Amino acid sequence: MELREEKRRWLSRNIIFLGLVSMFTDLSTEMAYPVIPLFLKDVLKAQPLFIGLIEAIAEATASILKSFSGYISDRFRKRKLFILIGYTLSAFVKPLLALATMGWHVLLVRFADRFGKGIRTAPRDALISDSAPRKFWGRTYGFHRAADTLGAVLGPLTAFIIIGLFKQNYRILFGAAFIPGLIAVGLIIFGIKEIVPQTKKVFRFSFNRLSRKFKLFLLIMVLFTLGNSSDAFLLLRAQEIGVQPATIPLLWLVFNTAYFLWSYPAGIISDRIGRVKTIFFGLFIFSGTYAGLALTHKPLLVWLIFGIYGLYYGFTVGNQRAFVADLTDAEIRATAFGVYYAILGLTLLPANLLMGFLWQKFGFQTALYVGSGLAMISGILLLSLSDFFKIKRDSRRAI
Repeated sequence: MELREEKRRWLSRNIIFLGLVSMFTDLSTEMAYPVIPLFLKDVLKAQPLFIGLIEAIAEATASILKSFSGYISDRFRKRKLFILIGYTLSAFVKPLLALATMGWHVLLVRFADRFGKGIRTAPRDALISDSAPRKFWGRTYGFHRAADTLGAVLGPLTAFIIIGLFKQNYRILFGAAFIPGLIAVGLIIFGIKEIVPQTKKVFRFSFNRLSRKFKLFLLIMVLFTLGNSSDAFLLLRAQEIGVQPATIPLLWLVFNTAYFLWSYPAGIISDRIGRVKTIFFGLFIFSGTYAGLALTHKPLLVWLIFGIYGLYYGFTVGNQRAFVADLTDAEIRATAFGVYYAILGLTLLPANLLMGFLWQKFGFQTALYVGSGLAMISGILLLSLSDFFKIKRDSRRAI
């Protein structure tokens, strides 16, 4: 009875519908994403450095926009409008991959898709914290990540079926990705409600309003992100080891299943033992998986490593967002999310180019070892500063 009452306090209408929107959007995205590097390499004959460039530009675009959309969302105290615009844009441009005949066509589609993500992400994550009590933020963000990742589980499975039915015709797959994206747009229009701010303060923002704890956490995550390039490189490595192109979506399914299974439990764990320890564990797992992919030459082990890699996502992604919410004031929270995503996304530009360069110039092992090492250093730094990051669970402000 007590558990049911507790769930009622955080599992609001908005949390449920935001989870469903992310589920259908990720179903659409993950139908296409795992095969894009293969489509670029095998069909459009693109080189690894160009693949890195595409991912770098796409993610940097999204990240720059996140800061602006977060600021404007706080300024006008609106979340739903930006969420709707962002998801709608991504839903309508993704199927255009089916028409691509050159590498730069894929670049344009990825740019527009990430443009949509940039508009929606910070307001969406702020609306999640607006829609639940602070003491449940770990499980709230964990629930959202779990719903999102359920779509990511169904996406590769759907892709595997479509590729099997249509003899590896990637273009049909890209066109089919439009359907779940359109469903997500409908759910936003009819399901999500704007939260009216409890206070009517005039919005003023300066970087001095961001807490020292937030800034230090951001710096540590920048260091980690320098070694955390696009997962497209991991999929290429899996193919090099011997995983067949037709089964790449199933490999991505294994990863996303682990991500889905651990997202919500990891949120509960972080509510109980703290964000720092939970995120550290995720970074430790990341370091091990990158090192494992550098060392192994056995396709069977790749499947195990990708399952463990999903554990990293489960323990870090939702809890990083909950930690950002912990460290920021409510009236500037969307802006803080935007700053966080913008800086990390801009860091992805050199990260992806570095991975592509190291891979092409010195080989996959050097590239993966660099990523593994940076993750371990970042995790140790975060854990060593755990006393500094402590906050009062009921406090409204971070220092």
